[in-house]
Amino acid sequence: MTAAPAPDAPGTPPDTPHDAPGAPPTRADRIGDAALDLLVERGMRGLTHRAVDERAGLPQGSTSNHARTRQALLETAVRRQVELEAAVLAPHELPAAGAGPEALADALALALHRYLTDHRALLVSRYELALEATRRPELRSFFDAAGSVFHTPLIAMMRAAGSPAPERHALSLVAWCEGLMFSCAAGSFHAAVPGRAELRTGFDELLRGMLGGTGG
Repeated sequence: MTAAPAPDAPGTPPDTPHDAPGAPPTRADRIGDAALDLLVERGMRGLTHRAVDERAGLPQGSTSNHARTRQALLETAVRRQVELEAAVLAPHELPAAGAGPEALADALALALHRYLTDHRALLVSRYELALEATRRPELRSFFDAAGSVFHTPLIAMMRAAGSPAPERHALSLVAWCEGLMFSCAAGSFHAAVPGRAELRTGFDELLRGMLGGTGG
């Protein structure tokens, strides 16, 4: 079940990262949303405190009061990115431990298809932040810690499904998803998004290989 979309920040064009479902945004959310919008439209160079104020429709200085340094602004963007991705990928929709590979493949295919079809701008902001994290060690650690909210439940699911190497297999699943998302958002398959059934087949093939043919 999908909640109603969060209201857009003033001046935000359609198909922006914060089109994900959620509660009405706070001021911090609006700053984060505006930062993600700017990353999608202008790249990292276009992300400034003044530009965020303008995009969010806030008085000048509002963003500086919330995040005084560029590092703090980037962390705000990463935090909002993670919140929006959690609404789209919905880790809480993963089946209970022990539900089996079929249920896991269904849940992963649903989440990935939802991301690829309805929230592609969110992928662009993700890659902008990920690339910046390679140049800023202090952002890298923050980015990685934020991403653990997705990795930890997946490792637990793989362990419950009988994986002999749950961390390695979870990494393989994440890497497959990451590669597919990049290809569909900015790579050679940007004009061809797989259907949910195709994604389900892909996850089934991966899980069969990892779990010794016990997939659904």
